Amino acid sequence: MTPRAVPRTAVVAIGGNALLRGGTHATVAEQVEAARRLASPVVALADTGWRVVVTHGNGPQVGFIKRRADLAAALAPELPALGLDMCVADSQGGLGYILATAIAGRLRSLGRADDRVAALITHTVVDAHDEAFSHPTKPIGAFYPEGSARELADLHNWTVAEEGERGWRRVVPSPRPRRVLEAESVRALSSAGFTVIAAGGGGIPLVEGDDGGYQGVEAVIDKDLTSAHLAAELGADLLVITTAVERVAVDYGRPTQRFLDRLTCGEAERLLAQGQFPPGSMGPKIGAALDFLRGAPGRQVLITSPQQLGAALDGHGGTWLDSEPARTTEELLNGTVTAGRPQ
Repeated sequence: MTPRAVPRTAVVAIGGNALLRGGTHATVAEQVEAARRLASPVVALADTGWRVVVTHGNGPQVGFIKRRADLAAALAPELPALGLDMCVADSQGGLGYILATAIAGRLRSLGRADDRVAALITHTVVDAHDEAFSHPTKPIGAFYPEGSARELADLHNWTVAEEGERGWRRVVPSPRPRRVLEAESVRALSSAGFTVIAAGGGGIPLVEGDDGGYQGVEAVIDKDLTSAHLAAELGADLLVITTAVERVAVDYGRPTQRFLDRLTCGEAERLLAQGQFPPGSMGPKIGAALDFLRGAPGRQVLITSPQQLGAALDGHGGTWLDSEPARTTEELLNGTVTAGRPQ
């Protein structure tokens, strides 16, 4: 008898902006429709035999939740104020519901009886002394004109920063993930055939207390870093990171811009050191990809847009990263590169 192949695991990280762009007129219906579109390539990947774990960001959503809670508490002082840890938990519940419903609905529309999807509240332990607590960088919530952003910062003691051409946003601490408490629960559910939604918003941020317990902290963890950490803990073979662009580029926004179909660890490290991937855009995604790839040979990372996810998973688009021998910068800029795909 031919031995049965061991299912491989893929972690698919969906950006909060892929579900909600963070504008001034964002709606729940917008998120539901976006989740339905994303469900198709997720289910298609599962249909090819992969165990799929979906993670998601919450940048716009957690900012809206926090702003709503602050405004409500100001109008009705008897209502409790919510810290960022509670707001992350809130976003996990809401977005988990939307994504689980969309994926289960897609499974049922295809006539699949095993529409088993589990959205798991997930906690992530961080270092209480992480320097990120002194240097907020994670943008959350809506975009504002500079004047409005500075007024809100003065009124609410926010830190704000410019984020490209779209305007200014509040920024909060984003410490590095150290441990995902529910990693073994995710593994058990995935092994049992569930499509699992976990590590929403990077996980509810916790620090370890002197008494051995846990305490929530004012932070929002980068979802790509937590996704890479969870993927490594699960022994995943593939990490998919969705972003605003179809492929990674060098000299982005310049006349010499060039998209890349494939990058190795060495190439990505060199280009990151050269400043090709800025901290506010592609840099954290490349950093997360490198964290995952360094853990074991044979792993792959795909970076692409939500719209191109299905085609990229079929090998027709996106940027694939692996640990093959590196090429020179000149070869990357001037040579022809070939797209990879999971084998």
